[in-house]
Amino acid sequence: MTDDKDVLRDVWFGRIPTCFTLYQDEITEREAEPYYLLLPRVSYLTLVTDKVKKHFQKVMRQEDISEIWFEYEGTPLKWHYPIGLLFDLLASSSALPWNITVHFKSFPEKDLLHCPSKDAIEAHFMSCMKEADALKHKSQVINEMQKKDHKQLWMGLQNDRFDQFWAINRKLMEYPAEENGFRYIPFRIYQTTTERPFIQKLFRPVAADGQLHTLGDLLKEVCPSAVAPEDCELLEDSDHISLTVPPQDLAQKLLIKRLLNS
Repeated sequence: MTDDKDVLRDVWFGRIPTCFTLYQDEITEREAEPYYLLLPRVSYLTLVTDKVKKHFQKVMRQEDISEIWFEYEGTPLKWHYPIGLLFDLLASSSALPWNITVHFKSFPEKDLLHCPSKDAIEAHFMSCMKEADALKHKSQVINEMQKKDHKQLWMGLQNDRFDQFWAINRKLMEYPAEENGFRYIPFRIYQTTTERPFIQKLFRPVAADGQLHTLGDLLKEVCPSAVAPEDCELLEDSDHISLTVPPQDLAQKLLIKRLLNS
């Protein structure tokens, strides 16, 4: 993993220039100026927008403020999706900065989950980590960690501390040399053109003959239409990925995120 540290850092420190604007129907005591922020791709909206919330609350009366939520061009933004995933699904072809609208009322109950506190984000994050390790190591690694290790993972993400996070996360990326990879690849293929939000299936990183599977192999098995050039484009962090790359390598670098259908 040490040879890949530059790649890991590039993924971690990816940022999206964003402009937050208060919804026009929100009641304010004076004009609300937009708020600009560089959003970390690997984090969550409700985890990194305290400054946004405080900025707009300064021009509002307390009785006009309820739970904050965000939308982009009419689509409510799911707080439990990583920021980079939201941007790639909804706005990757748009000009920067990413323009997000801020709301303090009319919470879209049918579209979004409530996020009462950062504890809810932590619980969701740790649930995802445990699910991934169940696929990679039958939960053996995550279960052998102490509570302080779990907390260090979370605090590393919350405070945007690369070294703090990866000091623990590297353990979740290791595997015995004789096995050539994880038990299964933890992945989700997110879609924009169907009602099914994502595809998730069991997929081994190594074929029966001992050869490493490629990303193309994974897509042919779980989403055959994805390998037809005329139907879709495979992107990651707004860049192209070769279908010959082993998904084992992508999973170890936190690069398997989603498929963007055109």
